[in-house]
Amino acid sequence: MRIVPFLLATVLTLALIFGLDRKWGSIPPLGRFLSPQQGFWQNAEPAGETYSETLHFPQLKGKATVYLDDRLVPHVFAENEADVYFIQGYLHAKFRLWQMEFQTFAGAGRLSEKLGNDPRILRYDREQRRLGMVYAAENTARVMESDTASRPYFDAYTAGVNAYIHSLTKSSLPVEYKLLDYQPEDWSNFKIALFLKVMSKDLAGYERDLEFTNAKSVFSLADLKDLYPEIADSTVPIVPAGTPFDAPGIVPVKPASADSLYFGNDTTLQVREINKPERTNGSNNWAVSGSRTASGAPILCNDPHLTLSLPSIWFEMQLTTPTMNAYGATFPGSPSVIIGFNDQVAFGFTNAMRDVKDYYAIRFRDASKREYWYNGAWQPTTIKIEEIKINGAPTLHDTVAYTAFGPVMYDESFTNDVTGTKAIAVRWVAHDPSNEGAMWFRLNRAKDYNDCREAIRGFVCPGQNMLFASKSGDIAIWQQGRFPARWDGQGLFVMPGEDSSYAWQGFIPEDENPHVVNPAQGFIQSANQRPVDASYPYFIPGNYIVPRGITIQSRLSGLQAVTPQQMMGLQNSYDNSLAADAVPLLLRTIDRAELDAKAKGFLRELETWNFHADPDSRAMTIYQAWLDSLERSVWDDEFARIREPQVRPDEQTLVELLLRDSASRFIDNINTPAVETLRGIITSAFTNAARGLAVEEGTNGLSWWKHKQATIMHLLRNSLMPFAREGIRAGGAGATPNAITKTHGPSWRMVVQLTSTTEAYGIYPGGQSGNPGSRFYDNFIDDWAAGKYYRLWVMKASESNDQRVLGTIHFSNN
Repeated sequence: MRIVPFLLATVLTLALIFGLDRKWGSIPPLGRFLSPQQGFWQNAEPAGETYSETLHFPQLKGKATVYLDDRLVPHVFAENEADVYFIQGYLHAKFRLWQMEFQTFAGAGRLSEKLGNDPRILRYDREQRRLGMVYAAENTARVMESDTASRPYFDAYTAGVNAYIHSLTKSSLPVEYKLLDYQPEDWSNFKIALFLKVMSKDLAGYERDLEFTNAKSVFSLADLKDLYPEIADSTVPIVPAGTPFDAPGIVPVKPASADSLYFGNDTTLQVREINKPERTNGSNNWAVSGSRTASGAPILCNDPHLTLSLPSIWFEMQLTTPTMNAYGATFPGSPSVIIGFNDQVAFGFTNAMRDVKDYYAIRFRDASKREYWYNGAWQPTTIKIEEIKINGAPTLHDTVAYTAFGPVMYDESFTNDVTGTKAIAVRWVAHDPSNEGAMWFRLNRAKDYNDCREAIRGFVCPGQNMLFASKSGDIAIWQQGRFPARWDGQGLFVMPGEDSSYAWQGFIPEDENPHVVNPAQGFIQSANQRPVDASYPYFIPGNYIVPRGITIQSRLSGLQAVTPQQMMGLQNSYDNSLAADAVPLLLRTIDRAELDAKAKGFLRELETWNFHADPDSRAMTIYQAWLDSLERSVWDDEFARIREPQVRPDEQTLVELLLRDSASRFIDNINTPAVETLRGIITSAFTNAARGLAVEEGTNGLSWWKHKQATIMHLLRNSLMPFAREGIRAGGAGATPNAITKTHGPSWRMVVQLTSTTEAYGIYPGGQSGNPGSRFYDNFIDDWAAGKYYRLWVMKASESNDQRVLGTIHFSNN
């Protein structure tokens, strides 16, 4: 009978071995994950880790040394130009590999392959494929690899990433690989291109064509101009108003059928982008001439606003070679310093917010999608069968047709509403062959404004406001990108696609892009506003943002003897110019007699408010609740008639509309027999808001930061909340220069004074390491939220014994 216990023990042991070595749903193989030798324990970084080592790679052409400082910033000194990018790739992978690869999986529509059979993720993957993300990256990769000047640098970066990947063992894999149970792939130049397309989608993939098409079915064209104005009343453009422009180099012609087939067409659509880019993906940048600074040297400032995540989108570095000494924020996944400075110039970017993506209604011949009607004949499509692998489920095959415009994004197989042979194709500038990454190789080595101007030529997408300052005294900005030359109204709505008459007729000549060089006012600023006034000779639709530019322009106009500390204060400003316009209107219009005692108490707080969105401000919470309630009161009735997708006017438009026309027809509720007045809806909106505020007050005291709940999520979002940072004590709002919202905000703050010895400051909300088990994972966040900065150390090789050096990595080829 002794054999029975033995057999039972054997069976149980085998069952445990089998069970612990297998993935169960979202649970990783627990045997490996919990293993002391190779599991997650190995990702707990020793408190005294210095990262010092000596490495040999035959791909290197010379020697190099990396000094890691006490914030884990690598200072790379390389004898050879290509070697610096090999080492950058190696270090990016060492500290951020999972992030780099995951972002390219997302860009390529491959998340289901790693995350499993989730209908939401699968639809996301299909949408990425149908938008043509891989198609766009392939076009860019071909240009990258045909460019003899830049390809050696891309190749070196890719080789460095792969050198690190090939050094990994199971125990040293980043923890996310262990949690999700997969291994990293080799890196490639294509993945660099794909990462750049991910940024193009985030920054130049937002448009409102589908939403405007639905709105046009209910509102007149005159209404649409009020609801979505091309130029806001209070816009302060980047190019000073009144600047003369040359006659246009290209004059697009409106099709004869536009009034009937385009503007007069009231067709509605029910298609929705699953992963529509964040509308507020903007930024601030400005440069102050030496004539207005205390030092007599220019100061350049930049704080790009993006969705905040852990690991952070940025990685701080110094790259030094015989021809370059560049410092700043880099993208893990791409070579070069992206926002930063060198020994002679500084450079920064904000989003242009221009619309460079249009939709066309096309008609297939039949369900095969192999032909579509175009220019009076059935034309062949190019068919691409997308193979979408799904972890734990059969592979999905999706047929995507490519037309003269681009890929068909929505058709009968991928939408709620487009049926039969109808379909919608997308034309996007990011699909065009380009080599954006090469720009930074030149920019990192620029010595003056002319070098910077030449460096940015040919940059296609995403359109950016590229700001420069130099030690020779110049300040300049160019809105750089390839922008379609449009006839008035072109691309606001889905366009007819059965012939070429609605296709883009060309692009605005690059030298006619908005720009400013050494302006008389002594400073330049951009904050995602429309770049020019109404005299600019082109129709340039976009998703422009107004309030931050007003605040920055006002503040800079009043400053002389400017210092870096004042510029840090402006980057951290909680001044809300929109509230300063809105609150006086609300206070003078409300009927106080209709308020109860509690509501009157809230109102008194607004009467004494300084319009700052400080972390502890109760008035900011009260104001936002009132404005939200007012928006619902004004828009709910009209917009209930519009099918999804829809987009409502922004807060700036509402406030300007009510200031301009206190009897606007939108004030009246079309669903009631009475005619509502401005006084009535402002009062009822506040009464409704006050009821909610009274309840909320008992939970958080109405402190703005507690109301807002700013959170920096891990890239896996809700799946890994222990790796996120919740409840960050930060003020700010979308309308303030320090534009911190719930999940969005300044992703890198930088202030550079170009004195003979450069004086620079910076910080971002994260940490240098992508490892949640490292002390460098999120150690910058508290200082960032408090508005603090680090002095950026532009290290010299002779300072190798400086106490700030944490560790040293020696690289050689033997």
